[in-house]
Amino acid sequence: MSHNYELQSATMSRNTLHNKIPVQVRNVLHWTQNYKPQSNPPPFQQKSPAKLSTNLIKAYFDNGLLKHACQLFDEMPDRDVVAWTAMISGYTSCDHYRLAWTMFKDMMRECLDRPNEFTLSSVLKACKGMKSLSCGASAHGLALRHGFVGTSIYVDNALLDTYATCCVSMEHARLVFEEIPVKNQVSWTTLITGFTHRDDGLAALEVFRQMFVEEAEQNPYSLSIAIRACAGVGSHTYGKQIHTSVVKLGFDLNLPVMNSILDMYSKCNCFHEAQLCFNEMNGKDNVTWNTLIAGYVKPDPIKSLHLLFQMELQGCTPDCFTFSSVITACTNLSALTSGQQIHCRIFRKGLEQNLALANSLIDMYAKSGSIQDSRRIFSEMCCRDRVSWTSMMIALGSHGYGHEAVELLNQMVKSGIKPDMIVFIAVLTACSHAGLIDQGLTYFKLMTTTYKMRASQEIYACVIDLLARGGRFKEAYDIICSMPSAPDESVWAAFLGACKAHGQPAMTARQVLDLKPKKSGIYVTLANMYAAEGKWDDRAKMRNMVNSLGNKKVAGRSWLEIHDQVYSFVAGDDGGSHIEPMYQVLSVLGRHMVEHIDVTRVWT
Repeated sequence: MSHNYELQSATMSRNTLHNKIPVQVRNVLHWTQNYKPQSNPPPFQQKSPAKLSTNLIKAYFDNGLLKHACQLFDEMPDRDVVAWTAMISGYTSCDHYRLAWTMFKDMMRECLDRPNEFTLSSVLKACKGMKSLSCGASAHGLALRHGFVGTSIYVDNALLDTYATCCVSMEHARLVFEEIPVKNQVSWTTLITGFTHRDDGLAALEVFRQMFVEEAEQNPYSLSIAIRACAGVGSHTYGKQIHTSVVKLGFDLNLPVMNSILDMYSKCNCFHEAQLCFNEMNGKDNVTWNTLIAGYVKPDPIKSLHLLFQMELQGCTPDCFTFSSVITACTNLSALTSGQQIHCRIFRKGLEQNLALANSLIDMYAKSGSIQDSRRIFSEMCCRDRVSWTSMMIALGSHGYGHEAVELLNQMVKSGIKPDMIVFIAVLTACSHAGLIDQGLTYFKLMTTTYKMRASQEIYACVIDLLARGGRFKEAYDIICSMPSAPDESVWAAFLGACKAHGQPAMTARQVLDLKPKKSGIYVTLANMYAAEGKWDDRAKMRNMVNSLGNKKVAGRSWLEIHDQVYSFVAGDDGGSHIEPMYQVLSVLGRHMVEHIDVTRVWT
């Protein structure tokens, strides 16, 4: 019995040791064990120890054994440029960019051989990974000195990629691209990608058009990134043309390319084309389903929920991205029951501590009226980012808990997270809803003096709303007049809205109309204010301006969920069997507000 146990233990030890040996070394061992000598074997050409060591270093890096690779390199008596390059390339491939740069500097001091094109292309990738323009410029100088610029496509493409990533603009990358004598697919794709990642879709599409004019060979990567550029600029016309080219070139069976096309149609609001593309796809993965589900979240959230069920029927498993989209769909519908069901499924899959999902759930519960659940999720989070804190502040502010939102900001700062512009917008809005005028002004001053932030138009709109809601119209107007840049329509809209709520005359109408605002709501507000003052001719002019815009102000719509059924209605709605119980509920809520009945506070 003990012998069998010892034999089993020895076998397990050998298996464990076998698994630790890199694949490349294991293959050599297997070959030597199974090797059968030939009758007339060719003369054996023995590899140098340096070459064998270099191959072993590459094998170590391929298997993530960085310490073994470094130890072997340190033990090598003779290191040539290939060995140094193997170390630089290995560190770069393992995302240890600074170690790769340090190794390159050591090589320049110790190695007698000059760097080759593979050395420089590897170190340029490390410079890109570090996002260090200075290091990239130094490597560029060495490449020029050794004559690799314009003669090695590997170095040229690496330089192009480095400048596209590290520079403030694409000017240097464009210059490098134009100096490449013979461009390959990587050259074109790298430049298109650089413009697209900087949200300059028009420039990316111009390069893609030039690629077609020069009859450069297309590939799935260049097509995918060009389609992404179309989505960025909202050009479904150009996107359709690229879709046609994809079919002609035979890439319509390439799943990543078709996923990009699906995403482009969704972002351009071409949902008929998106649905056709989706139905015609031979294969669908999670990215395919997630793309269409996310696309329908805003225009048709119910469709997003239906797609989730279809996705599972087709055998695909929802992931964090899927749940994040459907939670947003539930938020847009104010469908609390559906949101709770999705939350249960997230919990069953063990994803409740996923940061993005938890942040989405906080927002969903708050906008569905369940601030207690938002607070519970926030309290149970093991880690929080700035979005978590901001979401909770917005939730508290929208429910009238301004003091609690302000206290939450103080807790966030104590935790070491620095507030940004969105955090201050959330706090100012919370103070405005709760009537905390002086506290809001204190945080506005804190933002501009302590945190040295320049107030945006949206911040000013929040401050104007804060003052005007409290009836301090002169202070609000003085701030508008002292703004460093001309106030936009959002600032005036906040001021006019408060003036209307307090029955103030439309004293600033001329300044607002001089902006020629495109929001029909501003004209409607002015029309109502003129009507309250009895200025019917001015009201008629405002109404004519609304009609001339060609867009209609969407009526405010509310949702009510009764027995798992969602009903919607607008102000003054008197149709449908569900209206009577709605007015009964509204009557109760009205009595609560009039009688100032104290409700249970949620912040404990």
